[in-house]
Amino acid sequence: MPSHRGEFSSKAGFILAASGSAVGLGNIWGFPTNAAENGGGAFVLMYFVLAFCLAYPALMAELIIGRHTKANMVHALQIISPDRTSKSIGKLTGYYGILVASLILSFYSIVAGWMLAYLVDPLATLGGFNGLSDWLTSNSMARNLLFTGLFLVLTCSVIAAGVEHGIEKWSCRLMPALLVMFAGLILYVLIQPGAIAGLKVYLIPDFSQLNDPKLIVSALGQAFFSLSLGVGTMLIYGSYLRPEENLPAVGAIVTLVDSSIAFLAGLLVLPALFVAQQYGLTIYTESGNLIAGPDLIFQTLPALFAGMGMVGTLVALVFFALMSIAALTSSISMLEVPVSYTIENHATHRRAATWLTGAAIFVVSSAIIVNFEALFGLVVTLTTEYSQPLLGLLLCVFATWVWHRDMILEEIRSGHPEVEYSLFWKIWPSYAKYCCPLLILLVLAQSLTS
Repeated sequence: MPSHRGEFSSKAGFILAASGSAVGLGNIWGFPTNAAENGGGAFVLMYFVLAFCLAYPALMAELIIGRHTKANMVHALQIISPDRTSKSIGKLTGYYGILVASLILSFYSIVAGWMLAYLVDPLATLGGFNGLSDWLTSNSMARNLLFTGLFLVLTCSVIAAGVEHGIEKWSCRLMPALLVMFAGLILYVLIQPGAIAGLKVYLIPDFSQLNDPKLIVSALGQAFFSLSLGVGTMLIYGSYLRPEENLPAVGAIVTLVDSSIAFLAGLLVLPALFVAQQYGLTIYTESGNLIAGPDLIFQTLPALFAGMGMVGTLVALVFFALMSIAALTSSISMLEVPVSYTIENHATHRRAATWLTGAAIFVVSSAIIVNFEALFGLVVTLTTEYSQPLLGLLLCVFATWVWHRDMILEEIRSGHPEVEYSLFWKIWPSYAKYCCPLLILLVLAQSLTS
């Protein structure tokens, strides 16, 4: 394995990069649509509970393993394994994580391509290119292939530049821009007629729905997906952390930023849905549920923007710019998972590894596009609702059952000398060892039986 590895140059750089990985379409699209499908406020409450009770401990397991081993997921799990059996299981788990990360990026790039197409649409409208505008908002195979490829080219361009000059540099540029656009759009939407009705749906939970298995599974999948857990993304980012960084603190900040932006996304999208109702748009399905999924982002909201005239065109431009930036900050972390493995295990130059991996993922994305009805939903469900929590469980097992407790303490102590006497150390080792695996297994079992 090459001796030289990239490294984040600052704590702020890591937090922005890790938060950028977490803050993607899983937050800005997935979270509001999941909330709309699963009872609004009840889903929000369950998400926050699971984000801090299950996702944060799993995030810490990845960060600790990553910084200690300074390696990709396959090699990292073998390094902390004491015997041949655990090394073999660690190797298979690492490969499974790389596979899941690549599959997530394959469908993620398709959705991000839609965002790019809808970002160009307002510009085409302003320029009077109505034919181009119609094509950009169609669901044609040619459009999907073109913009999926374009998005992967953007992602590969960032990853090819490396950790400090690629991932960190662009995260530090894109995240502040994303937050500014977020704040402006939320303020604008909340002063529109109908927004308060959306706020009530979003913020007032129906506690009777909290025991719904579908809601719990969706909230767990959302927490793991939005924090990029289980697939080695945060393990890789942890491997680029400097030894003096306080791991429990940076992990808590990343979790807080991610869950906060997910919450803000709901403040934007759900009120916007009820504003759309004021413009005469249908926001409920025939079964009486709120519109969610692609119909919400690519039909209801664009129709709302179109009904607002010239102002709506500008709002649409900002909204889909926000969505595209969020998608890019997440995709670069997902692509880094297979790329880091290729670089370190096959002595491949970063640029070659990046573009070859990107090309392979585009082939998989193309297969999904060609067989969209059969494959898209299947890949999303298998990766985000089942594989990510399962991988998160396995990483917790490796961090607390396979790896020696004293070595974990020593690793965290390098950036937090007093950690042994902290509340974190009194709770996390036992909680991650017993409670997290058990809770994840119970949720997954419940989802399978239901």
